[in-house]
Amino acid sequence: MATLREATDVDLHDGEQSLTPEQLRARLAGKDAVICMLTDTMDRAAIDAGSELKVIANVAVGYNNIDVPYARSRGITVTNTPDVLTDAVADFTLALILDITRRLTEGDRLVRRGEWKGWGFDFMLGSELRGKQLGLVGGGRIAKAVAERGRAFGMNVAYYSRREIDFPGEAMSLDRLLNTSDIVSLHVPLTPETRHMIDRKALARMKRSAYLINTARGPVVDEEGLAWALREHLIAGAALDVYEREPIVHPDLLPLENVLLVPHLGSGTTETRTAMADLAARNAIAVLQGQAPLTPVLG
Repeated sequence: MATLREATDVDLHDGEQSLTPEQLRARLAGKDAVICMLTDTMDRAAIDAGSELKVIANVAVGYNNIDVPYARSRGITVTNTPDVLTDAVADFTLALILDITRRLTEGDRLVRRGEWKGWGFDFMLGSELRGKQLGLVGGGRIAKAVAERGRAFGMNVAYYSRREIDFPGEAMSLDRLLNTSDIVSLHVPLTPETRHMIDRKALARMKRSAYLINTARGPVVDEEGLAWALREHLIAGAALDVYEREPIVHPDLLPLENVLLVPHLGSGTTETRTAMADLAARNAIAVLQGQAPLTPVLG
C-alpha cells in the first residue's frame, strides 16, 4: 500500500469478503488500474464498467478469473505474479504428498477423537516415497520445482506436457503417466481443455495404490468423480488445496478419511503473499507511468 500511495491515489477495499460483482463494477468506474485477486471476476461486464482501465494486475499466477482476450481488445494490459510463489507452492505440494501418504492428518483426527489405543505394529501404515514415480501433469515453473523436491526424496519423475519442454524427468503421454505413477500432481492452468481433465475415466486409469494431488485449480478435477473413486478405493487417496466451487467443497468428499482437504493455502506464507502483492503493485504502477509491465500475461 505504501508503494501504491507514493505513486497514485488508491481506493482500497479492505473488507474480509470479496466485493460482489455489482459492487466491483461500481468501484471500477473512473479507475485507471485495478489490482484484483483470483476471487474477483474481471469479465466483460466488469471491464466495461472500468471504461478507463489501462491495467488489470492479478495477484495470482493463474488468470482464469479475467477475460484476457476482451481486455486486450480494449487495450488493457493484464499482468500476473509468476516466479515469486514457485517455492512456496512446491514446498506445499510436497507437504501434501507427505501428509496424505503417511496419513498425518488422518492420524491427527483419530487422536483428537480419543480413538487411539496405543502403538501397533501394523497400525495406520502409509507409503514411502523413495523409488516411487511422481507423475507431474504440466511442465511449468512450479512443476519443475516439485520435480526437484521429488528427486530429493528419491522419487523417479515423469511428466506430461502438451508441448515439448526442457524438464527434469521422463516425458509420457497422459494415459501412461496415469497408469504408472504412484503420485499424480496437477500443475496446469484452468482452460476449457483442462476443465475436468481428471474425471472418472482418468481416475479409473490410475493405480489403486496411487494418490492424486491438486494445487492447480479446482475445476481441473471432477470432484464428484473423485469422491466416487475414493469411496470405491480405485485410488489410495487424494490431497486437495483447490475446489470446483470454492469455498464450497463437494459434500461427498467431506466424510472420507482418504482425502486431505486444505483451504487454498498453496502460496500462503507471509513472504510469498507479500512478494505477490508487491509485484502486482509494481506492475500497475509501471503501466500507469507509461512503462512496460514486469510480468505481462502473454498466453
